[in-house]
Amino acid sequence: MGQIGSMGDRWFPGPWPVLRQLRGTDRLGRGKAAQSERSVELRARTVRADRVVDSICPYCAVGCGQRVYVKDEQVIQIEGDPASPVSRGRLCPKGSASKQLVTSPLRETTVRYRRPYGTEWEDLDLDTAMEMITDRVLKTREQFWEWEHDGRRVRRTMGIASLGGATLDNEENYLMKKLYTAMGAIQIENQARI
Repeated sequence: MGQIGSMGDRWFPGPWPVLRQLRGTDRLGRGKAAQSERSVELRARTVRADRVVDSICPYCAVGCGQRVYVKDEQVIQIEGDPASPVSRGRLCPKGSASKQLVTSPLRETTVRYRRPYGTEWEDLDLDTAMEMITDRVLKTREQFWEWEHDGRRVRRTMGIASLGGATLDNEENYLMKKLYTAMGAIQIENQARI
């Protein structure tokens, strides 16, 4: 709240923005007339960044451009990229909150596994988890492999399918399509198109 001063027996607020607006050249109150002493001294947190990395929003398949501000190798802000022809600097609510995806203390950073009929999750090292996945993929592919179907050569497996998520970008979807097709899977989709 501004200071209260006196002018004879009338009271008026000292640094009241409306008075600055009326007395100065900022008649619409969109510039200096609307600024407080505190707001004049404020600086954007992006000014402190050591570097800015161009990126793509990880959520849907639109591919909005993002600018990731980094200080001391930590993400301090993520904003829309005005140079992006897709989004012209704008982000949806999910894209605007993507800093939380990277920096949240609740983010899982280890492989979590719950054994069949288990009631508790356990941490696995990445090599063990990758070996388990490889074993299961090979077993499923072998078990459900079809060379022919109704007299036609198909060379496929119906035991493996893929449903990609909205956080995948085009490059990841391309690689997944190549991988699953090479494994013989034909049921490959992305939920962003559903």
